[in-house]
Amino acid sequence: MRRFATAAVIAGAALASSAGSANAFFHLLFQSEQQTQAQQYYRNDPSSRVQISPVPREVVAFSGYSPGTIVVSTSERRLYYVLGNGTAIRYGIGVGRPGFTWAGTKTVARKAEWPDWTPPAQMLKRRPDLPRPMVGGEANPLGARAMYLGGTLYRIHGSNEPETIGTAVSSGCIRMTNADVIDLYDRVRVGTRVVVLH
Repeated sequence: MRRFATAAVIAGAALASSAGSANAFFHLLFQSEQQTQAQQYYRNDPSSRVQISPVPREVVAFSGYSPGTIVVSTSERRLYYVLGNGTAIRYGIGVGRPGFTWAGTKTVARKAEWPDWTPPAQMLKRRPDLPRPMVGGEANPLGARAMYLGGTLYRIHGSNEPETIGTAVSSGCIRMTNADVIDLYDRVRVGTRVVVLH
């Protein structure tokens, strides 16, 4: 913040002698602040494109589960990572569309960065046009990270469609923005308990 404040003062002084200096100074000030906020979304993966979630990530009051548990509320379209002390990080998610929702308790069996994707046979029956397989990358629908839920075909994963967060459009997987899934991925270990509620 000190560097930013110093830079802003210097920039303001440099612009003071020009016409429209006040407008230019404030444009520079707020533009720099917005860029800094956006960059923080990807502080763990600078190579990714910035995605701003339509549902802001925040720490909220939350209890009833042990620290480190992931709780998915399908009806709320929110995922909670339990911190303990009556709090959790709340993320916006995309959930299964009608007919593809589910509930139960699972564990994270595997984690992957920029995972490849091979559509399951059930999905290929519905969408024979889908690629098989699709290498990991920004065009891959699994996004930047994936956490595979043991005993299921489902994952908690990133997305190249951030506008779908807060909606019910998937085939049962839990999708997040790449920024949010990177944040969650870095907190979660294999074996983490995942409770999915209706």
